[in-house]
Amino acid sequence: MKFHLPQIPLKFAWPIGLLVVALIANATRGQWWPGLNSWVQSTVADNRSAVGLDQHGHGDAADDSHATHNEATSLELSDQALQNLGLTDDGISEIRLTTFSRSITVPALVVERPGRTRIQVATPMTGVITGIHAAQGEAVEPNSLLFEIRLTHEDLVRAQTEFVTTLGELDIEKREIARLSEAAAAGGVARKTLLERQYASDKLEALLIVQQEALRLHGLSDEQVNQIATKRRLLRELKLYSPNADGSYSKELRLSRSFARTEILPVSMQRPVADPPLILRELLVHRGQAVDAGEPLGTLVNYSELYIEGMAFEQDITQLSAASRNGWKVIALFDQADGNVHEVPELDIAYLDTEIDRVSRTLNFFVELPNEVTHENTGPDNIRFVNWRYRPGQRLQLRVPVEQWENQIVLPVDAVAHEGAEYFVFQQNGDHFDRLPVHVKYRDQFSVVVANDGQLFPGDVVAMRSAHQMQMALKNNAGGGVDPHAGHNH
Repeated sequence: MKFHLPQIPLKFAWPIGLLVVALIANATRGQWWPGLNSWVQSTVADNRSAVGLDQHGHGDAADDSHATHNEATSLELSDQALQNLGLTDDGISEIRLTTFSRSITVPALVVERPGRTRIQVATPMTGVITGIHAAQGEAVEPNSLLFEIRLTHEDLVRAQTEFVTTLGELDIEKREIARLSEAAAAGGVARKTLLERQYASDKLEALLIVQQEALRLHGLSDEQVNQIATKRRLLRELKLYSPNADGSYSKELRLSRSFARTEILPVSMQRPVADPPLILRELLVHRGQAVDAGEPLGTLVNYSELYIEGMAFEQDITQLSAASRNGWKVIALFDQADGNVHEVPELDIAYLDTEIDRVSRTLNFFVELPNEVTHENTGPDNIRFVNWRYRPGQRLQLRVPVEQWENQIVLPVDAVAHEGAEYFVFQQNGDHFDRLPVHVKYRDQFSVVVANDGQLFPGDVVAMRSAHQMQMALKNNAGGGVDPHAGHNH
């Protein structure tokens, strides 16, 4: 059995064929339209030039090389001019559809992270400072020796003394029990006397347990308690080490004479998993100074992670809340000495303040700012100083996204020239740049959103900067010149 395709009447064949061709042409528009558009513009410019030459009786074969470009809308630049305008490398780029974030700009300040940036070092016991092993401003690694203290803490001295005394009494009781055990076995001593000695020994062992716990409460480790029990000598010296970056201590209090100082590695040799260096921001004591238990000795700071405190207006609360809820990234803008702006993108909003300032009527919000060490210096006596890229107190601006538009043509603000009601971009066409009028949907001080209406297509190559200078060059080439009073009122 054979099947036959239905025959399409001839009167419907042409409309269907045209519809298929139109669909294919629309699907491949990005490939053939730029070339066709350029050819049409060149043809129109060529015809206009030919008409102008016929009317005035001019014309020369030497001008044939420029017949395909309209001098009123096309600009040819030398290699030197391209470099002067910055139209090299990333100065010329392809158009791509991207997501544009409409944003607000607010003033901000780099601040410390409360409870995280500053770490205070205090002595747990009373004593006299006998050694200081770090200078103010020096970078120290975690677990590095900072202070040595000769202990005069009465409670600790008394606790150690009582512990050693109890150990001696227990030794005497054990020797006496051993002697009485032999005598009781021979019938020379009453059994009751041996039992009394054993009870006394049990009491001393129970007392030792209590005294060991008291020493641990004073800050001694099990190893140090065992050292006292073995050597029967009181520990007289306290060594304080720097904590970890989070403020925790991985080393116990050192109350012995021997210690091993942690090796400080240069930044280039530090392991990626190593804690960042701490800076001794304040040194509050000196050698020979007597300190009481709990008295601060110095302050360490950890600048590896900071906050940016933004100050937004009260009416921006809804927009800020939406940006925080949607996880939109914030851009930090730091002014530099050369007039440029250093951008730090992809920053997260940590939290919004719960109150509005009653005086300034601003809402403070905080953005996480990862920091990095730029370089380090080694001073006399191998004292190491490091320099962080960002420091508390720096002023900057924050760009906070409040709305996002997808599949947009986004260009730098320098890529679009403005003259009256017209906006122009310059598309690269061989060794020329053709000026194209565009419709600007949105413009701020950083970016321009151009309508995707068929004038520009993804893949077109345009100048990303110096559009205004190129527009002035076109006006000069046309003979119009530049008004010396432009932009001035008299």
